[in-house]
Amino acid sequence: MAEREVFGNSSSRRAVIKSSAAALLGGTLVRSAPSNSTTEPGKLKVAIFSKHLLFLQGPKLAQAAADMGFDGIDLAVRKGGHVEPENVKQQLPALVAIIREHGLEVPMLTTDIADVDSLYAEDILQCMSELNIRHYRWGGFKYSDDVSIPTTLEKLKPRVAKLAALNARYHVGAMYHTHSGFDVVGAPIWDLHELLAGFDPAAVGVNYDIGHATVEGGFGGWIDSFRVTGPYVRGIAVKDFLWEKNGRGQWRPAWKPLGEGMVNFPRFFHMVKASGFSGPLQLHFEYPLEGADDGSKQVRDPSHVFSVMTRDLKQLRSYLSQAGLA
Repeated sequence: MAEREVFGNSSSRRAVIKSSAAALLGGTLVRSAPSNSTTEPGKLKVAIFSKHLLFLQGPKLAQAAADMGFDGIDLAVRKGGHVEPENVKQQLPALVAIIREHGLEVPMLTTDIADVDSLYAEDILQCMSELNIRHYRWGGFKYSDDVSIPTTLEKLKPRVAKLAALNARYHVGAMYHTHSGFDVVGAPIWDLHELLAGFDPAAVGVNYDIGHATVEGGFGGWIDSFRVTGPYVRGIAVKDFLWEKNGRGQWRPAWKPLGEGMVNFPRFFHMVKASGFSGPLQLHFEYPLEGADDGSKQVRDPSHVFSVMTRDLKQLRSYLSQAGLA
C-alpha cells in the first residue's frame, strides 16, 4: 500500500498534534498511516546527498545534479554543509528556489538535530515547513558502558516525545539515520524499534541505510531489521561495501562503488517494493572519490567525479527497474 499524506487535512493535523501532546504527558502515541509520498505510487525518485557536492554552490550545484540525472538533492543543513544552521532562514529559501528552477526536488534535509534543544532546531523546522520540505535526518545518540541499553532507551524517550510534538506542529517528520559501529544507537536497528514504538511514524521514523544495515547484519540480519522497522522506514540511504583488512590486519567495512560490494540490492529493493515505501531515496558516495566522499570543498577533476556518480546512479536505477520501482 503506497504512502499517503497524514497532514493533508485539519482532522489529521489535530490528531497528530493531540497524540504528540499525549506523549509529553506520558501517554502513548497512536500510529497513523505512513507519511506523505514524494512521487507516484510504486516509483522512486533518487536524490544525491549534497555532502558529496560541497565543491559546488548555488546554480552550479543544481545544474550538476540535474546533468547527472538525479531527481533531487538531499541538502545538508548542518555545520559545514551547504547551509549553516544559523543562516537557514536567510539561505535555505534561495537555494531551494534555485534547485527547483532546475527541475529538481528537495525531498529532505540532513541536519545535526538530535532533539528540541539542538541549536537552531526550530528555525530549521519552521523554514523547511514553509518550503514544503517534509523530511529531515536526525539522530546521533550513543550508548555508554556505565548505563544499560534499556535504561538508555528509556531516558531517550522523553526527548523523542518532545521532538515528535515539535515535528507535528510544523508538519514535518524526523528520520533517524542508521549507522553501524560501536556504541551507536540505531546500529542494531532493533533498538530503534523499542525507542520509537508507540510514536507516530509520520513524526519520528527511520532513515534506513542499507549499507550500514548490512554491515551490522551481513547474511540475514538486515532482512529482519528492515521488516521490524516496518512503517517507521521513512527514508532509505544507499551505499555498498566489502569487508577488508586494514594495515593492522583488522577487518573493517570498506565502502565500494554500487554493485561492487556485498549488499544484496536485488532482494532489498524487492522488499522495498512489497512494503509500499515511497519516501526519500538517497544515493551516497563514501568510497574514495577525490575527497567528494568526505565532503571536500575542492576536487582536482570534477568531471571524473561526475562520471563516477553517474555510473552509480545508473546502477541504482537498474536495481530499481528490476524491482518495478522505476
